[in-house]
Amino acid sequence: MPTYIILTNHTEKGIEHIKQGPERLDSVKGLFKKMGAELKGFYLVQGRYDIISVAEAPNDETVAKLALAIGSQSNFRTETMRAFSENEYHKIISALP
Repeated sequence: MPTYIILTNHTEKGIEHIKQGPERLDSVKGLFKKMGAELKGFYLVQGRYDIISVAEAPNDETVAKLALAIGSQSNFRTETMRAFSENEYHKIISALP
């Protein structure tokens, strides 16, 4: 399955209710599973973003649906990018003209 990096920031609402964060994380994990995706890694970080997650999903459409569903709860803003593994990188580079 393709891998995605999800960069996340809390919204004002999300930070106001930060103590509910663990329950929200469990809910997000359940949503990923329900949609055929998996949250492979979750990291609270310092710096420009509050959370960085690594996920696998069947396709871009699934990730878009997940981002919209998560964003619609108004606790987070996300930025998602497709990540290519080392093997995928080699395949892409070897196919260059």
